Amino acid sequence: MTKSYKEDVAAVDKRVGALFKAAPKTMTPYSQLVKAASADGALDSKVKELMALSISVAIRCDDCIVFHLRAALNHGASREEVIETISVAIEMGGGPSVVYGGRAFAALEELS
Repeated sequence: MTKSYKEDVAAVDKRVGALFKAAPKTMTPYSQLVKAASADGALDSKVKELMALSISVAIRCDDCIVFHLRAALNHGASREEVIETISVAIEMGGGPSVVYGGRAFAALEELS
């Protein structure tokens, strides 16, 4: 982790982009899966990104947190929605999710 969540999310983009170039046979189908799973359906894309953010906090994935937080914000998630999402992650993930929820909150403060 860097000192800036903006730097973190840029680093995630760079690493994933490099992986796409190195392993297109794997990453192209994965990209299609992501697009299909996150597209509007019975749940809209914002809700799906908030779900992914909650899971990211619960499983303690730093890069996933900034990636899905950015996506949720880009889909119009409000500060209050993100905070409730973090609260659900804490409910499901216990004490470690409190620590990672704090990371998600700090990223929200910087990225929004």
